[in-house]
Amino acid sequence: MTVGRCTHSLEFRDEVVVKRYASWGRGEPHREWLALTLLAEHTPGLAPAPVEAALDGDPPMIVMSRLPGTVLRGQHATDEQIKAMAAALTRLHQIPFQVVERLEPAPWGPAAALNKTRAWADKQPDLGNDPLVQEAFRAGAAWLASAAPDELTTNPLPPVLGLADGNRANYMWDDHEHHVRLIDWEDSGRSDRAFELGEVLEHVSRHDGTLDADQLLPHLDLAPGEGERVRDFRRLIALGWFLQLGPHGPATPHNPVGTLKRQAERVLQLLG
Repeated sequence: MTVGRCTHSLEFRDEVVVKRYASWGRGEPHREWLALTLLAEHTPGLAPAPVEAALDGDPPMIVMSRLPGTVLRGQHATDEQIKAMAAALTRLHQIPFQVVERLEPAPWGPAAALNKTRAWADKQPDLGNDPLVQEAFRAGAAWLASAAPDELTTNPLPPVLGLADGNRANYMWDDHEHHVRLIDWEDSGRSDRAFELGEVLEHVSRHDGTLDADQLLPHLDLAPGEGERVRDFRRLIALGWFLQLGPHGPATPHNPVGTLKRQAERVLQLLG
């Protein structure tokens, strides 16, 4: 849920992209290189292929293959794109459990999201005086105070390799091959599939273009009980963004005018 943090610069060449990191305190270069290496082995073509790296340089640097296509953020996703996105996520989440369990946990996950969202709610941020927004805050605060969110921190299912970032700018549509590929693995790691799906469905980038969550979900083969966990993660993530969209909130400058009220409507819809 990082907002407004410039983490890297990109140099685009004919066949490759050179990524130089502006910050690496969470081991971002090592996380990304490891993820790209595993993806090249287990799901070739789903992400950029690793070419070379200077992981301990100053700044650290990775060279990866350049993928064709355009990002899904800002687009009105078609049925074909939604199906391709679901296929990409399914393929990613089928990397063997024995491989994934050896990874470090992603820095952004269920416990971090719950703690951050509750901390924001406790601050009672200035969200303005709109009655709908105030109603969403009261409903969200009541849900956060219940026992339901705490149940999300224990994962009953095998972990997956996750991007830990639902920004739709991380999903690239190849109009030639009709595939979706995934980029920006610097915050990746071992994660909870239901959390990852909640991130994709409720990241604030959903307000920039359209991608209907209710169209995406039927294309995903959820385990028994996983649908309820996805629903509650969607509530948590939608609330987290809502609480940062007030007049002086950190997410406000990066989103269109009117996002706060639209997010309030989303929160009430999910909690209803």
